[in-house]
Amino acid sequence: MTFRSAVHGNGIASDEAGQSLRPPRVTSWGRHGRTPLVRVRGGGSGRVSVAGMACYRPGPAPRLFCRTLKHRGRRDEPKSFSWRDYRELVVAVHERLGRPMVLVWDNLNRHLCAEMAAFVAANALWLTVVQLPSYAPDLNPVEGVWSVLKGGEIANRAFDDVDELTKLIHHDLAGFQHRPDLLDGCLAGTGLTLEPS
Repeated sequence: MTFRSAVHGNGIASDEAGQSLRPPRVTSWGRHGRTPLVRVRGGGSGRVSVAGMACYRPGPAPRLFCRTLKHRGRRDEPKSFSWRDYRELVVAVHERLGRPMVLVWDNLNRHLCAEMAAFVAANALWLTVVQLPSYAPDLNPVEGVWSVLKGGEIANRAFDDVDELTKLIHHDLAGFQHRPDLLDGCLAGTGLTLEPS
């Protein structure tokens, strides 16, 4: 399966993930007979949502573009990205890359809403959208990014507040820009290629 357009644009995979103050559990180690424990405060609330786009093109190193949204548990705060947030991310990535885009994303309702469909149709000269089949996260390289992120420094770690969690997520995501091999590995894990086989 190919991941690149006929107009030699950028193949871009998009996805979103969230992380609460409760740490993801991963394999750990401890002294023989002593179970490692991670203490978590019960009163903390809030989460960080992350929308990401992994950009691939033959030749240049892959790039990762992300936006975060903090939710502190207040009623007036949005809990997730709106279709407008996704539109702004798509436009920002297009402006940075300066090339046509083939955007591959899942069937999230905000990706499929009438407003987003109108935006895609209005920008058909530079934007082609390919919907992934339902329940196919294994075809999205950004899922690999979330896996690496959640298995890294935020794993088995309790956070005092959303700001501390957001700061570490930004730090870890910035590290992907210096490790294009990780992004290449996320694409390889899907079985997709940049060129037709």
